[in-house]
Amino acid sequence: MVDMLDHTKKLAADHNSAIMFEIFDEHDGVLRQDTAGNIIITNENNLEGGRNSMSWDERYSEPGFAYGTAPNEFLRSVVNRIPQGNILSLAEGEGRNAVYLASLGYQVTGVDGSQVGLRKAMELAKERGVAITTIHADLNEFEIEPGKWDGIITCYCHVPSAIRIQLHHAAVRGLKPGGVFVLEGFSKEQISYGTGGPQSLDMLYSLEELRGELAGLELVHAIKLERDVREGRGHTGIASVVQILGIKTT
Repeated sequence: MVDMLDHTKKLAADHNSAIMFEIFDEHDGVLRQDTAGNIIITNENNLEGGRNSMSWDERYSEPGFAYGTAPNEFLRSVVNRIPQGNILSLAEGEGRNAVYLASLGYQVTGVDGSQVGLRKAMELAKERGVAITTIHADLNEFEIEPGKWDGIITCYCHVPSAIRIQLHHAAVRGLKPGGVFVLEGFSKEQISYGTGGPQSLDMLYSLEELRGELAGLELVHAIKLERDVREGRGHTGIASVVQILGIKTT
């Protein structure tokens, strides 16, 4: 079964393939490419970070874009620090950051647990005249290939700490030497602001925890601050956030 899965992953990497394929493992896992071009890695429960992705499908099914179509402000402010090449965007949602990066010439792969969000991401990319790759996957199961990525982006990717720690360790391994890691998300103090984010301290960020999880990166920017975050209808005002810009030096 492992050999077949490896072979199928290679097929999935061929973005010119128009076929639909599907295989299941003993845990009801599935990897397939759908008719919209999304590569899908998921399980029958389709959980992302302990959250049922159906709620995200419902959220993204509402008219418009939940977090707007403009890129994250922090990402935009540091994008010139990211080497040109292959970029992985975790919890990409409806495509605003992936499409922005693609417009600057990056080769972008966006991963998310919502098929609805990724369909809207592909539509936004088409509307803007750029190409992106999307992968529908549970972040608890998604494998970040070591040494592949020139940049890894995670904007407001809030998952339980048990998943987040492993995800960040994998992200460090996934960067090439000189690769850049960009993160913005809500701090633990955000829980009292009421302007967005999960109501679980475990899913919110602290700089101390992030420094440990991202060991192996040189953190050239690592701060907690209060700023006005207005991104669609999901982020609606003054918020407490953390920002990380890290470089893999070796």
